[in-house]
Amino acid sequence: MFTIEHEYDATVVTLIDEGGDGMPLTGDVTITAFDECVTVEQTDPETDETSRITLSMAQIADLAAALDLPEGSYRIDTRKR
Repeated sequence: MFTIEHEYDATVVTLIDEGGDGMPLTGDVTITAFDECVTVEQTDPETDETSRITLSMAQIADLAAALDLPEGSYRIDTRKR
């Protein structure tokens, strides 16, 4: 399950862990997309500590490309042709 909210300066997607397959619940994941970066946050339900990573838009583009590529090392050419 997930939610999408459009705020003034960002779009926020929350991935809600509903459990299943006998796995313990993990904290929900919140992805916040700004114009210049994307943050990913998850709060540990046992310690109540939040971990955050920030990805540049170039890293997001690399991640999107990587989802459709086989194993290997790649560099995306962003030069205009």
